[in-house]
Amino acid sequence: MQGAEKGTHTHLDGSGLTIGIVQARFNEGITNALFDACRNELIALGVSEDNIDHVTVPGALEVPLALQAMASRGEYDALVALGCIIRGETYHFELVANESGASVTRVGLDYDLPIANAILTTENLEQAIARQTEKGADAARVAVEMAQLVSALAVNDDGMDFLMNGEQDQ
Repeated sequence: MQGAEKGTHTHLDGSGLTIGIVQARFNEGITNALFDACRNELIALGVSEDNIDHVTVPGALEVPLALQAMASRGEYDALVALGCIIRGETYHFELVANESGASVTRVGLDYDLPIANAILTTENLEQAIARQTEKGADAARVAVEMAQLVSALAVNDDGMDFLMNGEQDQ
């Protein structure tokens, strides 16, 4: 939800992280803006440009397969799904929105890998344009935060401090 109270996280540090981004080309004007905002925010959070891999696929239904292929490589700390589904006059909107969302989640769970899902589902183009920059940047922050959290929980008890305080003991 645009303008929603998202809470705050005190310390997001993407240095040393490797992030993969899968971008759907359908509604490319929107997805290009999502990608630009995501990439710029990742860099602002300290992710090296050399550690950001970007691939494109035809549409939202193809995003999960590309995410799965990237996840299977074992080279990423987090992945990002970018796409835009705009409601049309048929049931196709619901099918694409539901299947792509569920499949993105399934890949993350199957591979124990954080995936920030920024596949927009909007009623019209105007809503998509209004959300493209904010949601792209949000996806970058989610990817970094969840990569930090999963790493902390996997390695030691500092993960509980991360959960409770929003930051790791340094």
